[in-house]
Amino acid sequence: MNRRRLLQTLAASPALLPAQQINPSPDENAVLQLASPDAAGQPVRRFFTPVQFATLAALAERIAPSIGGRPGAKEAEAAGFLDFLLASSPRSRQSLYQRGLDTLDRAARAKHQKGFAELAGADADALLAPLKTKWTYAMPADPQAAFLRAAKADIIRATTNSRAVADANAAGRRRATGLNPYWHVID
Repeated sequence: MNRRRLLQTLAASPALLPAQQINPSPDENAVLQLASPDAAGQPVRRFFTPVQFATLAALAERIAPSIGGRPGAKEAEAAGFLDFLLASSPRSRQSLYQRGLDTLDRAARAKHQKGFAELAGADADALLAPLKTKWTYAMPADPQAAFLRAAKADIIRATTNSRAVADANAAGRRRATGLNPYWHVID
């Protein structure tokens, strides 16, 4: 072994390092406290403007309300999920939502002097009248009706596939014991 190789080996060997470099400081051995990602903070809006997001949240609440103690779109945070999803969606889908939400809010302001997010009851339902038409396989020719139909499907899908709904469904199920059949004594 030549001298250069010996020095390279010695320099790379941790056994020859001073003791303070080998032993980690007490802070390096500290135990990290784990937290759920959901508890870390509020989701960040990624795609919609504040007015569009408020309009989408109100629309989601109208389409998938909480019924009988079961979580709705609000509890499932469907608007937040759709905001996240649409940030990565194709431009045509993004435009559909932006135009649709803006049109919905403009119509509410023109008719009721309030944004859609501020409307309640029959006033909001009147603006969602295209959702009451008979469903067909063909998309509606009206762009606003096409948006409402697409948004309805997305909101329902986001709500039913959420953690809140899964937790509510799991809480209502029986344990692994199955149907608990009653056995009769055979004579």
